[in-house]
Amino acid sequence: MDASATEQRNRIGVLEELLNERYSVRAFLPQEVPRETIEHILTVSQRTASWCNSQPWQVLIVSGEAKEKFRKAIYAEAASGARDDHDFTPPREYLGVYLERRRESGFQLYNTLGIARGDKMAYAKQALENYNFFGAPHVAIIHTDEPLGIYGAVDCGAYVGNFMLAAQALGLGTIPQAALARHSGLIRRHFNLADDRKVVCGISFGYADHAQKVNSYRTSRASVADTVTYFD
Repeated sequence: MDASATEQRNRIGVLEELLNERYSVRAFLPQEVPRETIEHILTVSQRTASWCNSQPWQVLIVSGEAKEKFRKAIYAEAASGARDDHDFTPPREYLGVYLERRRESGFQLYNTLGIARGDKMAYAKQALENYNFFGAPHVAIIHTDEPLGIYGAVDCGAYVGNFMLAAQALGLGTIPQAALARHSGLIRRHFNLADDRKVVCGISFGYADHAQKVNSYRTSRASVADTVTYFD
């Protein structure tokens, strides 16, 4: 194997390692991340490819007292049973293999936490932990420009993926949260965003608390054969 081939294998090996290590963290240490580390994540993520290089993502990084004020506001609205206020239409329903994967992931979480199958009150209580940001010291809110429509949201999704990999490379844990976007109106009001700013999702991040059992399980992935069709 020549030197260039070895270098390529080493480079993709790093990516494979990051992808295999990353998981959705649901318990964080209270330790804050240094600002320069956050800036490093943001600088790397900014290289994300986008439709016509529009780079539609705008990011709010909320920490410290500001995070606590936001946490109280969004938790209170979620706990009150307020109606969903998505900017982007969520999935209508999960069917077939998508439902199977969703159930598998959910049951892994509940089994790890000792929540009995069918215990809807416990399910709801755990779901509300999204609005405590699972104890993370920082939360990022990703929003896009309304006229760009679904393509702006797709570009933001690519940004979220790169943000999480950059954070993983720097020793941090993350969890992407569509749940926060269920309260897009509150987010706009709380942060004085213009009406044409549409909330895609949040990302809670910080140092994972590896001692917590909730961080011990890992979700599965479908095989390439299950997701790819070749035409030659």
